[in-house]
This record gives sequence, structure tokens and C-alpha cells, in this order.
Amino acid sequence: MSWLTRLLGDPNQKYLKQIEPLISKINQLEKGLVNLSEEKLKERISYWRQERKDLDQKLPLTFALVREVSRRTLQQRHFDCQLQAGIALHQGKVIEMKTGEGKTLAATLPVALNALKGKGVHVVTVNDYLARRDAVWMGQIYHFLGLAVGVLNHEQSFLYNPQYQKSGEEKDRIRDELGSFQVVEDFLEPCSRKEAYQADITYGTNNEFGFDYLRDNLVVSSERKVQRDFHYAIIDEADSILVDEARTPLIISQPQPESSRDYHFFAQLAHRLQEGGDYNVDRKRGNVSLTEEGISRAEKGLGIDNLYHPENENYLHHLRQALKAKELFLKDEAYVVKKGEVILVDEFTGRLMPGRRYNEGLHQAIEAKEGLEVKPQARTLATVTLQNYFRMYQKLAGMTGTALSAAEEFDQVYHLGTKAIPTHRPMIRQDLPDKVFLDEESKLRAVAKEIKIFRQQGRPVLVGTTSIEKNEYLGRLLGREGIPHQILNAKHHEEEGQIIAQAGRLGKVTIATNMAGRGVDIVLGGNPLQPEERKKVIQLGGLFILGTERHEARRIDNQLRGRSGRQGEPGASQFYLSLRSELFPDSKNIIQWFGGERIEKLLQRLHFPKDEPIENKLISQTIESAQRKIEGVNFDLRKRLLEYDNVVNKQRQVFYQKRKEIIRRAEEEEGEGLKEMIFGIFEEEMRRLVAFHTSGPEPGDWNLEEIFEEARTILLTVDDLRQQLKKLSQGSEPAVSREELVYYLLDLTKAGFQQKEEKMGKENWINLAKLVLLRLLDELWSQHLSSMDYLRGAVGLRAYAQRDPLVEYQEEGYRMFQDFMLRWKSLVIRTILKVQLKSS
Repeated sequence: MSWLTRLLGDPNQKYLKQIEPLISKINQLEKGLVNLSEEKLKERISYWRQERKDLDQKLPLTFALVREVSRRTLQQRHFDCQLQAGIALHQGKVIEMKTGEGKTLAATLPVALNALKGKGVHVVTVNDYLARRDAVWMGQIYHFLGLAVGVLNHEQSFLYNPQYQKSGEEKDRIRDELGSFQVVEDFLEPCSRKEAYQADITYGTNNEFGFDYLRDNLVVSSERKVQRDFHYAIIDEADSILVDEARTPLIISQPQPESSRDYHFFAQLAHRLQEGGDYNVDRKRGNVSLTEEGISRAEKGLGIDNLYHPENENYLHHLRQALKAKELFLKDEAYVVKKGEVILVDEFTGRLMPGRRYNEGLHQAIEAKEGLEVKPQARTLATVTLQNYFRMYQKLAGMTGTALSAAEEFDQVYHLGTKAIPTHRPMIRQDLPDKVFLDEESKLRAVAKEIKIFRQQGRPVLVGTTSIEKNEYLGRLLGREGIPHQILNAKHHEEEGQIIAQAGRLGKVTIATNMAGRGVDIVLGGNPLQPEERKKVIQLGGLFILGTERHEARRIDNQLRGRSGRQGEPGASQFYLSLRSELFPDSKNIIQWFGGERIEKLLQRLHFPKDEPIENKLISQTIESAQRKIEGVNFDLRKRLLEYDNVVNKQRQVFYQKRKEIIRRAEEEEGEGLKEMIFGIFEEEMRRLVAFHTSGPEPGDWNLEEIFEEARTILLTVDDLRQQLKKLSQGSEPAVSREELVYYLLDLTKAGFQQKEEKMGKENWINLAKLVLLRLLDELWSQHLSSMDYLRGAVGLRAYAQRDPLVEYQEEGYRMFQDFMLRWKSLVIRTILKVQLKSS
């Protein structure tokens, strides 16, 4: 506890005390609901929904009603600590609730309350299965309250319907596609994406919400939009979504057919080059740099004299990407190969991310390295970071088992306060000190030995690994020892819920990647209906968590620990670490990153036995210090990313607003608003054209011929324009002012519009004009995004000239955006009157 906390008091405790009267009021109101018949309770709910009060006034009764309905439908009554969590979530805070304390149930309180506004509440989960599970599980409460529930999944959208029943074939097909082991689909009726969003409450993953936002801003009519306004969202596992995944933008792209680089050639060239001699790898920063020897060998292999000559820039770029693919992006760690495709693995959760691809040719370099078909590079059509997507909500809240260690980031990036909710029962899990070994082999032998002992005792053990490669290596090691076990990683993610839910059974050994820390409770004994097995597991000390390596963030370690000791149950956790990872030389080892060699030399001088664990305060402090440093580095990277993305985000908002305005004007007042917009663009461009070519002080300096030439590229009705301009300019004084010349050209524009309307019909002409404006805008925006990406890579070098790269990016990006809008307007007036409808 800091001296400031001792002096001023714990702000978290102050907050909990502050909301105590609300808890008391909810408990009091509940007493009047318990003895009501179902019919009377539904009458009370109907009256409650019609009450005209603000949400804060309706909170006590709403929470009391939700609690009573939950008791009747789920046989689960919210604890007071869950009421505290619900109040904090309603107030737009991130709450820390320990694993097993019932975050999913606690969220029903603010979700039901905020759904009363009729604007839609979004509940964001970490995977499709949890979205379906939670929607069906909690949907029983919402259905009783008269609230509709929608579900977004990657393949299909659903509405919760307790009366809906699928055929056996349909049920099997959905289970095969969605990978669920529970029959939650029995109550999920397929629906359109838009219908899922029109529900009072919509469950889905962060990616589904984010991609729908991007797709909505690529539509050509308002009817095709699926999302509503961004009213209120609760994010489950908020630290994973808002912090860990914040550096990965969501991107919608399309292949570029002109991209035909020989990635296989560069993959072979990279394979021939050797680390240490031809290039150096900085794994901490994710960089690869060529040495003089490497440059010479590359030039020889490419048949060129100077790799760094501007005309060879593409060669250098592709070679660097090939080397990165070789050294920094490893199979079964950064990605898996499945059905001939490279599928990325989320480094924080261990889950597969189908459909996601690296950009700038890196994904193609990986495909070439694996000997797969290289798919063409994609052109970015739309992109947004999760940071900027979720900041669009009027009110945002989050919940996780490990929020406090990320409190600073929640505050600085999202302006969200963080509150810790006390546990319902005291936590009695034992978190044992780390066991540190000199090398990886010694550590893994000790891990296998420990697991064997647990297996003989019958005590369940969950083993946490940081990658698929280590996960499967340890599995093979246990197999050689004759120890039965279950493996859980991104390759088996479809069975995730079933595997992890059974990890608390007698004698069960489960080896899992990071995904084990999220979403599914581990029931001791495997089934609440088997009390004898549960009792034996408790007598043995509960579930033992055995971590085989520390993660970059302490939060992820704590998530793994939190799988044990839920709801006051016994349990224990311990990490086994090594100072070196010789078996996995490319793996990220936080001890090696920060002071590992110094510690190793110290231990060698002290002659520590190789196969015995080291327990030393200095080592434990160094490990924690290493994690803090890495967390700090990653926080700074995310913060810097956000600063750069804020530049594009402001431009994105202007761009999307312009698209919406075009669609709105085309759909209102028979398209008169769109015509007015186009005339405005024409007037602006004609004024610029006339001003430029009549800038001279004397009429003889006016270049009317050039005005004619440019106008001829714009207008169709210009047959007599040259003659008219000559007449207007005869004599020593101009016969017309600049203003009259502008209006003369605008009259010709209107005549051109009139011809189009008469030829095509007004509705067809307006629709065609709308499509032209949108297509030109989208095309130029895609080019602008590529230019901004290139600029971002280039401005870093300006730091050598003592200039702030971010300021340079902001200033130059602003100029580029202004140019983007001017080019769009110029293209509009040069295209709009020339387009024709194709005859079918």
C-alpha cells in the first residue's frame, strides 16, 4: 500500500462504500417481488418498462427484477458483490472480478437496464462459442423481461427463441460449422445480420462488431447497413480486447491482380542467408538488418550492383519480409498451416484468426516459406483499430479477472475508471513461488516428474504453455512417459469448451495454450452432479495450475492462475522457468531479454546443480522486473500506435461522413439534395478553373482558350462554347466578368444534367450519379490509406534531422487528405456527365 493510499484512504473502498445505499435499496425492493406469482411478476415488469424515469432512477428496481427473474429461470440469485459489479458497469467502468465470481451473470443487470432505452446494447465476447453460450444462457432472463437477444457469429447470425427447434440434420450441420459441444443452437433461430442488431441486446465478438462497422461504411444504400448507433457496450475480458489486441487493426481488403512478385524466389534467397553472418535479428524489436556480407550475397543472388539503389527498393523490401518470415514468424507459434492456408494465431489467447492476413507482403512471404500457393497482395479498402472503434460508443464498460494492472491504460486511452469487486467467498488458492532451472531440458523433466506425481495422486493439473510448438512438445514428452493427457491449442479450438470444462476431473492432465485462461469455468470433478468426485478433488487440494513459462504481461499469468481456486475452492499454482530455451531458440524468453546472462553467470559461480530448481529472491524480483519492463514497452508501443492512428481516424470520420451524406442526399427529396451537392462541387471547381486562367490584371492576359479546353473535358454541351467565349472577350475590355463566366459554365452544367435526366429517367440518373461519387471516393480513399502507410514508414527517418516524426506525420497527413478531397472533386466533375448506363 502506497503512502498516499494510507494518507487519503483506498479509493476503491470509498467507492464500494458510496454505493452501499443502492445495494440496500435493491435488497429491500427484492423482498416485495419474491412472493409474486409469475403472472403478477410479469405485470410488474410491464409496468416497469413503461415508467418514464431516467436510468439511474430505474436502477434499483431493475436490478431487483433481474435478480428475481434470474432466481426463477436459472436458479441463480445475484450476490451483493455482483450487484456492486453491475452498478460499476452501468456507470461506465472496467471491473476486476476474480475468475468464477460470475461476471456473465453480473453483466445482465446493466445490460437489461440500458436496453430500456431501445437503442441496442452490445455485449462483446472473445469468441463465437461464448457469444452463443452467453446469449442462450442469459437469454432466459432477458426473454422473461421482454427483451430480444441477437447473436453475431462469423458464419451466421441468430435470434434467441426458446420455442425454436431445429431438425436433426440442421442441428448437426450447425454444430459442425460452429464447433459447439453443447446444444445451445436448439434455441438459436437463424436471422439476418440486421435483425441481430435490431434486437435489444446483441452478443458477438470484437472482430464481428468491428468488421460490420467497416462494411457498413462501404455500402451504397442505407438499407444495406446493419448496425445502429453506438449506444452502450460491455466488453468481457476487457484487458484482452482493449489492451492485448489493440495493436492489431481490423482491415477489409481486396486482391490486387497486378501483384505478381516472385515470393518463392525471395524465400529461397532468405533460406540461403545465415543469421549472424549475413544478417542480425533483433527479436525484442522485431527487426532484421543485413550485414555487409549479407548485402553482397543478396546482390549476387539478385544479379544487381547496388541493393540500396532507389530502383531496387522493391527487392530490398521483399528480402526483408522474407527474412522476417523466416526468423520472427514461426510455424505453430505465430501461425498454423491448415488445408493449404496460413492461419494466424492470436499471440495472447492462442486462438486461430481465420480471414486475418499480415500486410505489406509479409503474409505472402510466409506462404512462400511454407511452399504454399502465394495469394496476391491485397489493397486496403477500410481499416480501424479496436481502440478507435470502441471509443465511438457513448458509454463503454468492461470486465475481466485482471483489470488493475492495466488501469493506467484504461484511463489514458479509453477514459475508463477501474474498480476491484470483492470476492463472494475468501480466495484460498496457494500461489507458490517460481521454480527456476538453468536450462529448458531440466525444467521440462521436472515438469513431467511433477505431473506424474499429480496423476498418481489423482489430482487434476492444468499445464499452461505460451505456444503451440511448446504445447505439443510437452505433449510428446508426457506421451513417452506414459502419462495420459489432453492437448488444447489453436488446432483443437473447436473442442475448447468441452476440453477445458473437464480439466477439473480426477487425474485429468490438460496441456493448454493461453486460450485456457478465458471464458469457460473449470468445474472440480467435471460435473456438479457428481459430488463424490468433486469431494475427492477438493480433498486432494483442488486443481493445480502449472505454468511452464512466464508471459510478457503479468495479467496473462494471473489469468492462468485464476483457473483454479474459484468461489473459495482450494487450488494451487506454480510456474516452472528456465534461464535458457535451447530447445526453442527463437522463443521469447523474458529472463533472457532482461539480465538473463548476468543471472546465469552468477548461478554458475555459485555452482547450482543443473537439475535442481533455484529459489532465490533476486531471481524472482528480476523476473517480475522483466515483465514490468516489457509491459511498459508494449504500453508505449500501443500508445504511439494510437497517436498515429488518431490522425487517420479523424480523416476516416470525415470520409465516412461524406459517404453518408452522399447516400442520404440521394435517398431524400427525389435526389434533389445530391444534385445540389454535385452543383456545389461544379461551382467550386469552375471558380477555381476561371480564377486560375483569368489571374492576369489585363483582359489580354486571360487564357479563355485554356478555359474552353478544360471545360470540353468536363461538359458535353460545349459545341458553341469556343465561339461564345470569343464573343465575350472581344474589345479592349472583357465583355463579361469572372462571376458571369462562372455562371455561364454552370448553366452549361445544368443543361448537361437535364439531358441526362431526360435520357435515363431521373431515378436512374440519381442512382448512377450516387454510385459514381461513392466509387471515386472509395477508390481514392484506398489509395490515400496506402499513401498514409507509406508516409508512416518514411517519417521515422526524419528523427535523424531532429524533427518529431509524429508531428511530421500529422502535418503531411493533413496536406495529403486535403489533396485527396480536391482530387475527388476534380474527378467528379470530369466523370459525372460522361457515364452511361449499360444496356442489358
